[in-house]
Amino acid sequence: MELTSPEAGRRFEEFAAAAGPCVVGLDFDGVLSPIVEDPDEARIHPDARAVLVDLAEVVRAVAVITGRPARQALALGDLDTVGAEVGDHGKELFVFGQYGNERWSSSRRRVVAPRPPAGLSTFERDLPALLRRFDAADAHVEEKGLAVAVHTRRLDDPQAARDRLMEPMRELAEQHHLVLEPGRNVIEVRSPGMTKGHAVRTFVEEQDAHGMLYAGDDLGDLDAFEAVAELRERGGSTLLVCSVSEEENALAEHADVLVKGPEGVLELLREITSRAR
Repeated sequence: MELTSPEAGRRFEEFAAAAGPCVVGLDFDGVLSPIVEDPDEARIHPDARAVLVDLAEVVRAVAVITGRPARQALALGDLDTVGAEVGDHGKELFVFGQYGNERWSSSRRRVVAPRPPAGLSTFERDLPALLRRFDAADAHVEEKGLAVAVHTRRLDDPQAARDRLMEPMRELAEQHHLVLEPGRNVIEVRSPGMTKGHAVRTFVEEQDAHGMLYAGDDLGDLDAFEAVAELRERGGSTLLVCSVSEEENALAEHADVLVKGPEGVLELLREITSRAR
């Protein structure tokens, strides 16, 4: 764990001391699960289940806030089981899937989701030709129901391929009234109006939280960081955590704490739990 400044150290101590009425938000990939070449093969860190259950006892609520479909995150993280254990302690686990478009909670135990956005099916129809035109025909295309993601990790130069695709995919998305969300060797296209930042604001408001810890790992979490910073400006106890890697450090300059991957995130959460008890 690396604190980025003396002020960050003060925020860490303050959050640990005032964790009870606060909430915790965690990305899935790169935060709870190691990044893998095939997103379908991602699995939550083996220690995460116990850490999340213990953490839930000392804060108001815990949420996984992810670009993945909620059902996929539930399955890959065995979060239904985690939610049941959290519920045994009188607390609640939430999953905000697809940037908050989908919602699940351990008390209701069902996913609530809107219909797919208009224009997504025609975007998907036009996407293969675009990928061929920009020498990325072998990119992995993940259909999420409410969004589509193009993963470049399997290509020879993943970062260069992602950068090459960014603008043409943005233009195609805008033609279909959709928005583009870049991530770690992935570009996602989805409906406008819903971001992780919106999910964070909704979570904080619904829980009447006095503060929030949020942990993310790439550009898709920047909106969430900004929403937590707004809470900080209103006097809330906040802590921004970046799970750093060799591939992506876009959040590092905005974070209070830098940790190395899921193991570092879990170590930090254990420390928060220990201090809050």
